[in-house]
Amino acid sequence: MRVLITGATGAIGSALADTLLARGDEVVGLTRDPAKARPKNPTVSWHAWQATTERPPEEALENVDAVVNLIGEEINQRLTDSAKRRIRESRITASHNLLQGIEASDTTPKVFVGSSAIGYYGDRGESMLDEDSQPGDGFMADIPVEWEAEQRGAESLGMRLVLVRTGLVLSSESGLLKQLLPPFKMGVGGPLGSGDQYMSWIHLDDEVGLIVWALDDDRVSGVINATAPNPVTNKEFSKALGKAIGRPAILPTPKAAVALLRGNELAELVTGSARVIPRRAQDLGYSFRYPDLDPALRDLLVS
Repeated sequence: MRVLITGATGAIGSALADTLLARGDEVVGLTRDPAKARPKNPTVSWHAWQATTERPPEEALENVDAVVNLIGEEINQRLTDSAKRRIRESRITASHNLLQGIEASDTTPKVFVGSSAIGYYGDRGESMLDEDSQPGDGFMADIPVEWEAEQRGAESLGMRLVLVRTGLVLSSESGLLKQLLPPFKMGVGGPLGSGDQYMSWIHLDDEVGLIVWALDDDRVSGVINATAPNPVTNKEFSKALGKAIGRPAILPTPKAAVALLRGNELAELVTGSARVIPRRAQDLGYSFRYPDLDPALRDLLVS
């Protein structure tokens, strides 16, 4: 299989590329700077793409069997008007340009795996949420709604479409854990805000596993939640993380402190609650390697 990956230099994209290459697939990567990306993974066929201003190069799309769209600017920043614009353009505008490039190409891939996020559901407290749940309110819910709507254009081009609503991806080298480990290792980690909010997490291996499964299995289409079957509260997560690294995890971080560092809107996001389950993936037979948090953290953090 020849797979085109946008966002191929990111944590998920890099891990996905490694997995596909290891099983004998070909990988085409789109990036702003191929010269910088190539030394890190020379087996990938790299092509330059300015995602928000142009279509991908035609040669990158030649003989491509599948597309995985992972591009998108980091959310974890102060959400100023300019940051919101960049976040939106990096998802919606980039996806529009990608699909225009596919439409103009002589090649029509068989499957398009598009990205979304569980921010779609908004802050919903203890309510159990699955793929049929309605979207929430506010900027962080509006972006996935628009993102999904744009990527649904893949269906009109004749591709099988899968939209992956990703939760909090756990990796020892990036994302949430990378940010939390320093204070936890110093013994000053603990819950955020009340700690009662639900965190719908997923091990990086399962995130990649779900994408590969979606590429391979023709039964998979529409929205799937990329979250482990057992979400936990922030208090439970903090306790499990402290246990995994042998440190106490009892000092709470007030919501006001988060707001001071990153602004009120991001503070609302990180203290919001989304109890999301991967119902469709389970119904279709995907087997999670890490359905529970303690084994996931041990795998990532215990040498």
